[in-house]
Amino acid sequence: MPIEIRELVIRARVEEPAAQQSGPAGSAAGAGNAPPQQDIQQIVAICTEEVMKLLKKQNDR
Repeated sequence: MPIEIRELVIRARVEEPAAQQSGPAGSAAGAGNAPPQQDIQQIVAICTEEVMKLLKKQNDR
């Protein structure tokens, strides 16, 4: 009997490496290097689009 997945939940957690977070200037320097929110949204959109393409390709088989 085939199994049908009706909902797919993907979660990711991205953190700075421990070496960059430690030290007195680590937190201040790391905050200035964060990518803009727009860049993050664009990356997520591209990844989502690729996942949807792969899922569609699998369903077409």
